[in-house]
Amino acid sequence: MPRINEEIAVYILCGGKSSRMNTEKGLVEFQGKTFLQWILDAVTPLTSDITLVTKNAAYACYGLPIIPDVVEDQGPVGGIYTALVDSSSRYNLILSCDIPKITTEVLTSLIQFAIGTDKDVCILSDGKHDYPLIGCYQKSLLPVFQNAIEQHHLKLCPLVDSLRNQKLLITSKDQATIRNINTQAELLSLT
Repeated sequence: MPRINEEIAVYILCGGKSSRMNTEKGLVEFQGKTFLQWILDAVTPLTSDITLVTKNAAYACYGLPIIPDVVEDQGPVGGIYTALVDSSSRYNLILSCDIPKITTEVLTSLIQFAIGTDKDVCILSDGKHDYPLIGCYQKSLLPVFQNAIEQHHLKLCPLVDSLRNQKLLITSKDQATIRNINTQAELLSLT
């Protein structure tokens, strides 16, 4: 799989409270690897520009840049804002840390889709649910996310819907790749 020609930065949001999992989600193990390692295995063929958004020092063992949220406790909107503040790339692939089944192929399709459109954000959708934490956000959205934080508009889906967005409909065979795992029960159901 070739690297993406456009410059793209990847930010993996690992700063959530993980309250439903009752443990740090990115460090949960599935089939002998942490969720984060599964995600890294999927994105590393595409770019080496990978940053973790977290203040948890346990992630230092991955040897990647770690940045804390610019404004704490703002949820995913704050995580994306932090990524956009940090980034020098036009295209920024934002991923949650709880999608261990994600694949290089799915991410390649999303990035190519984002580069091929004039929209500010491209996210994955299964037709019923949108996945804004598997999305490609342009750096130009920085003031929008800053304003959302200043106005306390922290619900990500409505914010994305208010933007010039495009949704890439995922095929039925790839739907398992975008499933986010939030609880121990969901973890046990993974195959």
